[in-house]
Amino acid sequence: MKKVTGLGGIFFKCDNPKEMNEWYAQNLGLATGEYGTTFEWRKSFCCHH
Repeated sequence: MKKVTGLGGIFFKCDNPKEMNEWYAQNLGLATGEYGTTFEWRKSFCCHH
């Protein structure tokens, strides 16, 4: 059985989340949705060998 080894994130509270998502999409090229954006973990960044 697989298990969760970590959970985390960066969270911002803002008055206009729709406008914030649009800014991130336009200026940073991030795909955004109702809950912002997600980043996939890349094994190459892991410090365990």
